Amino acid sequence: MTDSPATIDLDQADLDLIFGHSMLSTEDWSTAQLTSLGRLARTLADFDRRRIRTSLLPFELAWAVFFDQSTRTKSAWAGAAARLGMQPVIVDGSSTQISHGETAVETGAMLGMNAHAMGIRHDLILGEGNTFIRDVKTGIDRYLAATGDSRKVPVVNLQCDVDHPTQTMADLLWLEDNLGDLSERNITVSWAYSPSYAKPLSVPQGLITLLTRFGANVTLAHPPGYRLTTETMVAAEANAGGGGSFRVVESMDDAFIDADVVYPKSWGAYDLMVERVDANARGDTAELAAIEARALERNAQFTDWICDERRMGLTRDGDALYMHCLPADIGAEVSTGVMEHHTVNVARQANWKMYVVMALLAGAKVPNLAEAMAALA
Repeated sequence: MTDSPATIDLDQADLDLIFGHSMLSTEDWSTAQLTSLGRLARTLADFDRRRIRTSLLPFELAWAVFFDQSTRTKSAWAGAAARLGMQPVIVDGSSTQISHGETAVETGAMLGMNAHAMGIRHDLILGEGNTFIRDVKTGIDRYLAATGDSRKVPVVNLQCDVDHPTQTMADLLWLEDNLGDLSERNITVSWAYSPSYAKPLSVPQGLITLLTRFGANVTLAHPPGYRLTTETMVAAEANAGGGGSFRVVESMDDAFIDADVVYPKSWGAYDLMVERVDANARGDTAELAAIEARALERNAQFTDWICDERRMGLTRDGDALYMHCLPADIGAEVSTGVMEHHTVNVARQANWKMYVVMALLAGAKVPNLAEAMAALA
């Protein structure tokens, strides 16, 4: 912390680009909007570190529902809301009426009556999560329109089947902290072995579509059978046309050679993730368990896909920045030695998520935000 005055590098015209907007996927936002969001997140982080109170949204309710486990994202949501003066409420998805037949649109309408912001994690089943989040937003918007309510109630995707935008925006800020401009930087997003469970595809998908937009040379590496969705691959290719590049390899060693950054993380085999869709629709819990077992058996064929000291030695000057969204399977996804070397790095990477959430809430809800921030400074 420093006693020197805070500086404001915020332009209201840029902030107007994100006012009233929900973050359902980074692909929905222009590069200018994402840049404005990042600048606001950095300013809020600076204020927080200087202990400048940012109670911009007092007495408001920040509701979040999680259909999957979470530690860091729940903490980021609660910390962001509290720092803005909001009251965070976090509930388990099983406590909703979805399982009793209530639609996502109906749930949105009910929550829109009282909530002033809505966060949702729904990431386990392909084709469901992002659609659910968009339907909740539809319900909220319809309620506000029908009642003539002028409140801004942004919806924030806290991870779905398609994207994990608060994570990947935090990753972008951490990358810029370490590398500055990402142009011509080699960033590897690689599958890695995990014995724990078939993890969602959303983090690697979010990374390859976002980082290619900022000029990075992105390499995606995975064993046969672990491809990502076609829509994501098409988007990554298109986004790389702005100055970066995108390639796919089936060798972890090849992907690590001359990399400035490595992001080794497990995700589920694509065909099994698709099988999970039908089993879930039938409510067949026995088949879901069987698919999970098959997924782990498939993973076990590739136990050599680990980020270890030898592979880190292949990177640029043998000293690439290691990244992970956490928790990492130590001894499987990453060696103990590599993780110990980067423990502080991955913690600082994770810390950016709270400021991204703060920026999403304040940016969407506070009019004339540049003036309000200047007054706080």
